[in-house]
Amino acid sequence: MARYGINPESNYGVKVSTLREMAKEIGKDHELALELWDSGIHDARILAPLIEDKALVTENQMDRWVSVLDSWDICDNACALFTSTEWAYEKAVEWSRSDEEFVKRAGYVMMARLAVRDKKADNSTFEAFFPHIRRGATDERNYVKKAVNWAVRSIGKRNLALRKRALELAREIKNIDSKAARWIANDAIRELENIKTIEAIRRKDSGGKE
Repeated sequence: MARYGINPESNYGVKVSTLREMAKEIGKDHELALELWDSGIHDARILAPLIEDKALVTENQMDRWVSVLDSWDICDNACALFTSTEWAYEKAVEWSRSDEEFVKRAGYVMMARLAVRDKKADNSTFEAFFPHIRRGATDERNYVKKAVNWAVRSIGKRNLALRKRALELAREIKNIDSKAARWIANDAIRELENIKTIEAIRRKDSGGKE
């Protein structure tokens, strides 16, 4: 786990597939989710969002959970839950301004996940993230820059119009005098200019009729 950047502290090493099976057996249980998270055990904090009832999640709970993140897998798993709340867009921006590595990562993971999850949002909703993505592109910390890159790619793959805008953003970022910014931009451009990616976006735009 340590080799893959997962915090091995307070970690029993239970496979995620096993935790997902446990979540199916348990069902939704808000109180148990809170207890599991408060245990501080890595595996329990993976399970907690899987059984949490999204209708009962509070803004305070989101801030409290994100403040103790110490591993990318817990961060990403919690954000999968948080994107279904009414505070998702607000927190994406707020957390992206943080100096804390995993809080900041959470902000950009939220942007990436919202780009996939929120089918009804218009393009301007995601273009509003661009200044925050540009700001975060100079962060050299591995888990932040990877999340910034994820946000650019996910937004760009929503539709052809956003692909064009995301490529413009990536080229702007590439001109920033920063090693992290160049990596983020080059990787995003490579994927968004890939013919298979373009074909997949076209199929999405046409409703899968091509």
